Amino acid sequence: MKYLFWPLLALLIVLHQDYWQWDDATLRFGFLPQALAYHACLSIAAAVFWAWACRFCWPLDDKQSSGELLSGRGATASPSTSEEAPS
Repeated sequence: MKYLFWPLLALLIVLHQDYWQWDDATLRFGFLPQALAYHACLSIAAAVFWAWACRFCWPLDDKQSSGELLSGRGATASPSTSEEAPS
């Protein structure tokens, strides 16, 4: 999934450059200019993309982020292990 991040980001950047629509006076839904409707759809696509990126490309999983980071232990420490002195 991480390998899709950069190509999809590049696609969003390319789709953002919509110079061909500025001369189009077509109204969508009877009131929305074509270029504005295109950018509204592109904004929704960007929001979905970033939600996907945060969910699937983020380096931490749910177990780690709950308590280990707050207690100061890193990813190598397990919450079930305790450091006991040898008896």
